Amino acid sequence: MENENIELKPINKIYKESGIEVKTPQLQKLFNEYVNECRFSMCLRPETIRGYIAVFSLFSKVMPEVTSTKELSPEMLNLFFKRIYTRSRIVGRNTIKTGVKNSTIKTQYSKLIVFFRWLCNKGYLEQNPLKNIRAPQVNYDDFRRLEDKEINKIYSAIVRCSSNSLLLRRDTVMVSLLLFCGIRKGEFISLQVKDVDIEKKEIAIKGETSKSKRTRVLKIHPTLLLHLKDYFKERRSLKTEWLIVSNRGDRGLTREGLKNWVKSTSDKSGVKFHLHAFRHTFACKLAESNVNIFKIQKMMGHQNITITVKYSRSLQTEDMEEDIGKISF
Repeated sequence: MENENIELKPINKIYKESGIEVKTPQLQKLFNEYVNECRFSMCLRPETIRGYIAVFSLFSKVMPEVTSTKELSPEMLNLFFKRIYTRSRIVGRNTIKTGVKNSTIKTQYSKLIVFFRWLCNKGYLEQNPLKNIRAPQVNYDDFRRLEDKEINKIYSAIVRCSSNSLLLRRDTVMVSLLLFCGIRKGEFISLQVKDVDIEKKEIAIKGETSKSKRTRVLKIHPTLLLHLKDYFKERRSLKTEWLIVSNRGDRGLTREGLKNWVKSTSDKSGVKFHLHAFRHTFACKLAESNVNIFKIQKMMGHQNITITVKYSRSLQTEDMEEDIGKISF
């Protein structure tokens, strides 16, 4: 499992900054109880719980007047989404931005409605305030995959900018793992040395780190195998059990370290990307190679094949000239 502790953001600080003097809001106490149940009874993934905590912290900050279940109403929830949609915030280097994407609103909606449903099941709420409020429709018309030339730029930046041979091998393995395995961020950061079997050419993705909670085994691509062998030779003196090492000592790469790596690699290569873009690229490459959709589902670790199909939005019709040419009458 991930070597991290989940900490709740101090809610009292939020209320103090808002000028509202309260001891401990009832809603916060109930949310703490809900999180404990998620962690210890339902055994949800740390990444899932992190998302619940982040959205509830945002809700508490934006809606400081809501401190108990009796104040939860459809009107209050509509007001919350309105404030989210219209508020201004600073992003990047002092850039002021207003509004959010529909996908962001939908994410907040989906996290809150689960908590409210729990409140109803426990008898703290008579009716879910989001029951008759529809989540926004999201049209994914963006192309999240990486093009071949962008991948080459990323590899080139690593070769050009690495400060030592260990980081060169590590960063090369990081990109290759993401490209040739299509694993999620949580799965990636949780990989240990023992999960890699060079002899069998396999990588085990443990169920406790996977969103599907199911262990799956992926075959290692020849390019990735080569990079792994070079990396293991370079890091043989290190003792940490984590596969991806930190550049600050003999320990595993943290989430914050991974975030900094993405930003640094993006700046050096000139390619703006998110870590999940590699997963989209992996799925698209398989689809373009006419790999069976059910095989792609297994490799991606999806419980429902409809999720796998959603990745097809990264396929572009401009690249399908050969497929069109196969039609005959």
